[in-house]
Amino acid sequence: MTYTEHPRPVHDETLQLRVLPPPPAEADPGFSFVEQPLPGWTLPPVAEMGWAADTGRRRRMVGRVLLAVILLVQAALSLRLANSAFEDEALYVYAGHVEIGHLFYGAPDYGGFDSYFSGAPVLYPVLAAAVDSVLGLAGVRALSLLFMLTATACLYGLTRRLFNERAGLCAGALFAVSMPTLFLGHFATYDALAVCLLALTAWLLVVVAPRHWLLAVPVGLVAALAVAVKYASALFLPTLVLLFVLAAYRHHHVRRSLLRGALFSVATIGALLGGLAASGYLTAIQSTTTARAHGDTPAWQILQDTTRWAGLLIAVALVGTVTYARTARLSEIPGWRRAVPGRRWRTCLGVLLTGTALLAPAYQIHLQTETSLQKHIGFGLFFAAPMAGVGITRLMGAHFKFPQWAIAIGVVALTLGLSQSAAYFGSWPDTRYLIPQLSYTVRPGQHWLGDPKEGPVYYLSRERRSSYQDWTSFFFIDYKAPDGRHLSGVPGYRAAVRAGYFDGVVLNYSGGLPAAQEAVRQEMRTSGRYRLTSSLPYRTSTGGGHFEIWVRQSAGRS
Repeated sequence: MTYTEHPRPVHDETLQLRVLPPPPAEADPGFSFVEQPLPGWTLPPVAEMGWAADTGRRRRMVGRVLLAVILLVQAALSLRLANSAFEDEALYVYAGHVEIGHLFYGAPDYGGFDSYFSGAPVLYPVLAAAVDSVLGLAGVRALSLLFMLTATACLYGLTRRLFNERAGLCAGALFAVSMPTLFLGHFATYDALAVCLLALTAWLLVVVAPRHWLLAVPVGLVAALAVAVKYASALFLPTLVLLFVLAAYRHHHVRRSLLRGALFSVATIGALLGGLAASGYLTAIQSTTTARAHGDTPAWQILQDTTRWAGLLIAVALVGTVTYARTARLSEIPGWRRAVPGRRWRTCLGVLLTGTALLAPAYQIHLQTETSLQKHIGFGLFFAAPMAGVGITRLMGAHFKFPQWAIAIGVVALTLGLSQSAAYFGSWPDTRYLIPQLSYTVRPGQHWLGDPKEGPVYYLSRERRSSYQDWTSFFFIDYKAPDGRHLSGVPGYRAAVRAGYFDGVVLNYSGGLPAAQEAVRQEMRTSGRYRLTSSLPYRTSTGGGHFEIWVRQSAGRS
């Protein structure tokens, strides 16, 4: 590389040249040492990026303004989504109210949420319930939006430190309009908080990499909190450890880099083991994460949906990985603190970040289930987005020589994000007509059977008309017959309806009824103890259907 001498004095921000002594024999082989810019010489603008290599005040300000625009667009696109509470949203918020009552007022913890939730029920559910008490479901969804906006901001900061502002803006823009980001930004579950904490951890690791080694400990606590919020976040801990080692390797030798990674790992695992010892969440962790039941979804279907929701960003990230591994650009060396990253280092970083996007799909292929795939993909896309940002900048070339690449990728990404997020957010039945009808029908203390269950429980509990223990779902029943037998499955539902145990039943007819609901419907018709009072239509992004409300005619309950 050559430098251009200026014939006249230059500004304070001018970079000048000094030749470093030859590297010692024990220097890290992953780096190639170069001249250090010092007073007297300046660098020409870097052609590959189109911006000068030095980070000036004006450049930082422009980057922050453009980031604010990206965040505003992301917020607007998420807020446009509309639907009633999904069963997970309703369940987690209601569980939070139960946990608050148990923790602060001594109410019984009858939900047993710690035995099957895929995250600690005393963390996100309690936070969501506190917000719900003041702002309702809209406020809880706004909280998710805040978390996802924070994740995008952390992505920009992470990419800027690994590469530069231009790559950070491209990465943030692609991530901001992706389907998982827009969907989670208006979805009141703990996924948004988990993504936010993982993003915060990744950014902090890159920030503290050149600083004191003890700073790895508090960052490890943030990573442990992310896993506690959602147990599946542990899948991305190896990526965080390796990212920390690679980031530290820029400023330290191999031994010190590995020691920092080990300290971060010990702090994270120690915090998790301490929390596990103080709680009873091991059963939930096994049932929802480590020993989750396998499904029957074929691998090709999971791969097809992964390609549909994340294929564009992963493809651009692959371009960034290949081009970055082949050639380095000095504009991609923030701070000029040490040396040009060697090809092995660049390859490791690119493969690590891009490959992380495939962890969640691979795990779900192992489980043969698509459950929550549309959410879990978003975790990995955060890590692949920095390389996607590099890919766009490499495709555009020097001084936006080929802007059509960025425009085409941006238009396709925006179109896919808009259509896919709207389609998935409208995939569950809207209960806007069901809940008002139930509010006139349900009375406190009544027993109801319903699909859905969580939505009515959430909305009716706000009116103090019903509670969690008053409802039974079509997922599981343990009915004690008059002769003392415990019945489950279809025989249990039939026996309960035959005996008039339920005061009312809600059926969800969408092109047909599942076996349990069909059996209940036939039993209600033949027994003559229930009558159909309402049939309420609804529309989804995939079709339509209707809810049926059946009410028991007899006065007493057997």
